[in-house]
Amino acid sequence: MVLSTADLLREYGASATSIDRVLAHSGAPRGSVYYHFPGGRAQLIEEAVALAGDFIADMIDTAMRADDAVEAVEAFFELWRDLLVNSDFRAGCPIVAVAVETNDDAPQLVQSTAVVFTRWQEALAGLFVRHGLAAERSKRLATFIIAAVEGAVIMSRAERSLAPLEAAAGEIRDLLTHALREDKR
Repeated sequence: MVLSTADLLREYGASATSIDRVLAHSGAPRGSVYYHFPGGRAQLIEEAVALAGDFIADMIDTAMRADDAVEAVEAFFELWRDLLVNSDFRAGCPIVAVAVETNDDAPQLVQSTAVVFTRWQEALAGLFVRHGLAAERSKRLATFIIAAVEGAVIMSRAERSLAPLEAAAGEIRDLLTHALREDKR
């Protein structure tokens, strides 16, 4: 059910991700929702945000072991290229889907997304520090990259084209290459 919720968030957003839709997508029996998720829809969405956040964080953690920080970031873009193309530009980031909606009935959901974004930023900043950038510059670059990727994914979905994602990937590749080269001087 949590995986189904994350998939539905990617395509439909938080408002349209209802318990009924999750049950239909997952094939789970109705009784299992409140047994496993006594907090109902809000708990299900919160757990889906955590799961999706962990997936990307694990990917970043794996990239941390890379010898080349630029290639590691390129793998992040590759994930989004594949997801956009394979979903016919319907799927975006479930974290963004929850973050941009007003969740007056469950304000903890926005807090959950902030935790995920912070985790991603810290992981990327750690990668850049490991490859020789100063800590403050690494934090700024990590924030910029997460913002650029997420914005490019949104634009790619709207345009039904990889052009915005490719433009962001190219600029970030050039920026990182230059930043890493400058720091080694």
